[in-house]
Amino acid sequence: PAPLHYFHPRRSSDLHRLLEYDGKCKHLHGHKGRAVIAIESDRLDRLGMVLDFSEIKRVVSGWIDENLDHRMILHRDDPAVPFLQQLGEPLYLVDENPTAESIARLIYEYALSKGYPVCQVDLWETRSCYASYGIER
Repeated sequence: PAPLHYFHPRRSSDLHRLLEYDGKCKHLHGHKGRAVIAIESDRLDRLGMVLDFSEIKRVVSGWIDENLDHRMILHRDDPAVPFLQQLGEPLYLVDENPTAESIARLIYEYALSKGYPVCQVDLWETRSCYASYGIER
């Protein structure tokens, strides 16, 4: 089997809401989430690693800190966006509802774009609820 290398970025806090949703998540609410990234390779490097933790931490955790942590992740058509922008609130706008699934995909695609052999991202919104995005095995 291919070696797996798991990486746990630090927790991040975000605020979001879901448009056209009939439930509590239609209101602005926050999470102190945790992303778990699974990296896969069919071989280890000369040091016996798939990837150095410090490298992916610097790149992917840095991106999460800069773009998602302590931000309001909102659909770009959310009617609250102009008001929040006027207030100078930190926003990260997306083209779809900012569900755990879509945020997991966002992190997956970013890590992949940086050349990491990522196979899955799990985004834990709470201690008992998470969404996964990744390649099929």
